[in-house]
Amino acid sequence: MIGKKITQEELEQFLRKHKLWLEDKDGGERADLSWADLSWADLSGANLSEANLSWANLSWANLSEANLSWANLSGANLSRANLSGANLSEANLSEANLSWANL
Repeated sequence: MIGKKITQEELEQFLRKHKLWLEDKDGGERADLSWADLSWADLSGANLSEANLSWANLSWANLSEANLSWANLSGANLSRANLSGANLSEANLSEANLSWANL
């Protein structure tokens, strides 16, 4: 079951906290967007390294130039997502739907 639709404002807050977590700074928190509805979200250039995006709906999302290294994308719906230039090194893509995705 996919979770609630995440607004761009909420997404920006997740990204701010995740950036602090990656930098080991106070107030940081690893982004856990598992099961979130991120369809059509603009995540271009976002640093989601090591984020949990398992079973998230990322259909039609713009992930161009995003850093998804070591991210958990297992079971994620990435159909028709724009992943051009995205860093997917060591990302977990098991059971992910990549149909019609722009790689």
